[in-house]
Amino acid sequence: MVEGSMTQGAGQGPEVRTATLRDFRVPAYVHDVPANVQEPGHDPAPPAPAVPPQAEPDPAYQEPSLSQPSYAEPAHQDPAFDQPDGYTPTQRDLPVINRGDTVQVQIDTEPAPRPTDGLGPLYVVGDVHGYLDELIAALYEQGLIDAEGSWSAGTARLWFLGDFTDRGPDGIGVIDLVMRLSAEAAAAGGYCKALMGNHELLLLGAKRFGDTPVNSGAGTATFQAAWLLNGGQKSDMDRLQDVHLQWMSRLDAIELEDDHLLMHSDTTAYLDYGDSIEAVNDTVRETLTRNDADECWDLFRKFTKRFAFRDESGPEAVRELLDAYGGTRVVHGHSPIPYLLGEVGTEDAADGSEDSRPQIEGPHVYAGGLAIAMDGGVTMAGKLLVQQLPMDS
Repeated sequence: MVEGSMTQGAGQGPEVRTATLRDFRVPAYVHDVPANVQEPGHDPAPPAPAVPPQAEPDPAYQEPSLSQPSYAEPAHQDPAFDQPDGYTPTQRDLPVINRGDTVQVQIDTEPAPRPTDGLGPLYVVGDVHGYLDELIAALYEQGLIDAEGSWSAGTARLWFLGDFTDRGPDGIGVIDLVMRLSAEAAAAGGYCKALMGNHELLLLGAKRFGDTPVNSGAGTATFQAAWLLNGGQKSDMDRLQDVHLQWMSRLDAIELEDDHLLMHSDTTAYLDYGDSIEAVNDTVRETLTRNDADECWDLFRKFTKRFAFRDESGPEAVRELLDAYGGTRVVHGHSPIPYLLGEVGTEDAADGSEDSRPQIEGPHVYAGGLAIAMDGGVTMAGKLLVQQLPMDS
């Protein structure tokens, strides 16, 4: 298996806000992070894609109201604690599923042949959130990797839209896979690149700043508390190494590919960081380099905003971004399609009943055809999306 490469390529409607975290109590185990557990890039690839069992939902968790584009607090949360501004709460203490606990699923179809020279087809991947086995299965189904998990798409171009960790069982395994595929794709004449998601900023902040108080504008907040509240997995923190931190901190925030403006969050907050793609990416990297907790918190907070393209003013918000950065369509992750469609999953979504699962078959094209949403809601028993661009509709 090729060693993980750190090479990273060139890479509103009303914004939704909620209250801000205040005086979180952080579980003691987070303060005691063990030494490196394993070297990146050394997980043996499974012989065939596997799909991990879904985590049991927290019975105290409240799904967001369909009438309001915001998210309810977990019922068990201390009322003195607020959410980070604009962020999405998730279940606390999600169970960690080990690679050996997953069920092996054989995929019989053979990958389709890919071009061997010239500029290959373009693919994008929505939010993964630690669901490594679902990612492997989706990439295999598109012919991008083989049964051993190695790059098999020749000169194809693959972009991940961010949010590799948290909520799911193996975020570090996802990062290791993306780093390795980056090296293998480059060797084959294609490429595999990734964008910065808000959960990358969250994990970086939790590692760098821990429980250091930050100025949230509405009380005391900490990255560590926000990370735990929003699906942070202790197993990811235990395995997090310098190579992962360096890779995440160098990711671009926004890119233009084949007239598609690629970004993680469905927000116009990118405009706060520059009037060109290069300026935005430079500003984000410089902010992380300065290592100022308050600046990094503000960056994280803005990247958590969502739903800028969903309502009547959505097309105008998209055009504002396209006018500034180029392209004819925005392609984003971050906001799960079930939320955009008002088909929010329930606490029974992971019970195995097809009727209770979000019925997501592919990306969601909206905002007058100007926006494509790619987060299929894998964390709510939806679908991890890998899509070739351009789309017909």
